[in-house]
Amino acid sequence: MSESMGKPVAVVTGGAQGIGLAIGQWFLRNNYRVALLDRDTAALEEAASAMGPNADVLLLDRDVSRPEDVERAASAVRSTWGNVAALVNNAGVAIFKPVQQTSFADWREVMATNLDGAFLCCQAFSALMPSSRGGAIVNIASISGLRASTLRVAYGTSKAALIHLTRQLAVELGILGIRVNTVCPGPVETEMAKLVHSAAIRSDYYDAIPLGRYGGADEIADAVGFLCSPQASYVNGQFLSVDGGFDATGVGLPTLRRMQVA
Repeated sequence: MSESMGKPVAVVTGGAQGIGLAIGQWFLRNNYRVALLDRDTAALEEAASAMGPNADVLLLDRDVSRPEDVERAASAVRSTWGNVAALVNNAGVAIFKPVQQTSFADWREVMATNLDGAFLCCQAFSALMPSSRGGAIVNIASISGLRASTLRVAYGTSKAALIHLTRQLAVELGILGIRVNTVCPGPVETEMAKLVHSAAIRSDYYDAIPLGRYGGADEIADAVGFLCSPQASYVNGQFLSVDGGFDATGVGLPTLRRMQVA
């Protein structure tokens, strides 16, 4: 127990599956204690079953869009382990509709989780980061926050706002020794992607991404881990695209790229 209590603590929202779970597992492999927050009770139970009994894991059924849930989560982490070394705001929702079909309720649902939730968690958990040792916050945005795309008026806008929130917090929290950065994933091979990306969509992405493939959740986790590590001790207020070159390509034409390697 004393050995466990000497480990740093990481908090990961949306941590029950996909990228969030991969990030949580990265922290565990690197000798952290991890609190995984998620509002999907079934997914949390499945994650708990997969991990088995582990004193270094705290599973919290919480909705980050609800201020009272975030406060309850922070209180649970504080009472269980005390200080927090890292926070990863991964929780997010997406509603893909044309702008004229996106209701205000749709808009607010996306903003409440993707932007409000990150703001609330940064407030609550940065207060648990000791100024003597500082801490690290990583917000999971998206390539959609850097470039506009069809059907993403709410999602893309929320992620663009999250990138700017990162910069604001980096300036204000930096004086406390807390670094705040953003990871912007491109298409990632998750269960959700398998459900919503048709064969035609996948083919389009393969054509548009210079590396010609989707990323893996573990690859996103590795980038997050780096930004939370001492190796990134002077990196603050930045965004890192982990996208196989998707954003760098811009409007590059797949046909011309294929001619280059022909």
